[in-house]
Amino acid sequence: MTGSQAMPEIAKRFILGQLEKTGITVNGPNAWDLAVHDERLWQRVMRDGTLGFGESYMDGWWDAEAVDELVFRLVSSHIQDAFPKDLALLASTVRARLFNLQRLHITEVGEKHYDIGNELYAAMLDKRMIYSCGYWKDATDLDAAQEAKLDLICRKIGLQPGMRILDIGSGWGGFLKFAAERYGVSGIGVTVSKEQAALANKSTEGLPVETRLIDYQALDGQFDRIISIGMFEHVGYKNYRSYFEKAATLLKPDGLFLLHTIGGNVSSTHGDPWSEKYIFPNGMLPSIAQIGKAIEGLFVMEDWHNFGADYDKTLMAWMANFDAAWPDLSADYDERFRRMWRYYLLSFAALFRARNISLWQVVLSPEGVPGGYTSVR
Repeated sequence: MTGSQAMPEIAKRFILGQLEKTGITVNGPNAWDLAVHDERLWQRVMRDGTLGFGESYMDGWWDAEAVDELVFRLVSSHIQDAFPKDLALLASTVRARLFNLQRLHITEVGEKHYDIGNELYAAMLDKRMIYSCGYWKDATDLDAAQEAKLDLICRKIGLQPGMRILDIGSGWGGFLKFAAERYGVSGIGVTVSKEQAALANKSTEGLPVETRLIDYQALDGQFDRIISIGMFEHVGYKNYRSYFEKAATLLKPDGLFLLHTIGGNVSSTHGDPWSEKYIFPNGMLPSIAQIGKAIEGLFVMEDWHNFGADYDKTLMAWMANFDAAWPDLSADYDERFRRMWRYYLLSFAALFRARNISLWQVVLSPEGVPGGYTSVR
């Protein structure tokens, strides 16, 4: 056997040895077992890591009846720690260190992720098109979970009629519409997605709110309350401090700021290579330490709420909606996109299920709430 012939076999033996620790077997009977269709998989994973694993699923090189359960077992077992650093991960790390990609390419995530079709998101999401974690404490379906989340935010920041609010990364305008209708407030939202801005303004006609297609750093004015739901993951570690500095200049001295963000258990300076390439360009998750350092001297942390386990339920609900809508969506998206999107939703659900990542709502005040802040759940 030549050296070039031996390498795939070495890669296969190594990976199979790691899989033995996870309860995953190749072509086994369980829903989480790996069905391998192309033996080139092993060397691709060794070379490209998570990027190669995700791309090989997109290419049909492997399947699993329950991709979420397979990824859950991989992540929970920490077998990734046994693998050498792959080229894709090293490249991601170097790019993030050398460049401030989030500021160099401000609109990229809007163009490549949020602008790929409002019809797709309308089919996948709840009736309000809320693209972030629902709050399932007392909810039994996606619509109820998302409405509960919106109301939770409103109650946490003490919304009152007549207040002016800012929504940084306002999506399709769902929060602004809810807050204006239920709590009698006015306000503006900002997004870098053309599709989101257009639909948001159409859906909120007649209400005292508007959505602007601008970067948050271009904002001015003063607001009674600021919220940011699922946008901080696009800010980048080099910009965490400037993000909070900007928020501090926009918030009134007696105001409150609620940050709703996915977060990681350890500090990182880069994202996952597969997710960066196919889902969230230049995305990365903050840690508690990074947020803490970034708000120091700017805000008092009033409340920190973790309900990351609810994102598992949210993603699986989106997955069910996506699968149900696929016969109609297939006219506009090909099979490789279907596999990419399924892998995205199911693998992210697995990460939350394993508690590898979390969902935080952090309430901040400029100078501390007089007499103390009362936590809302």
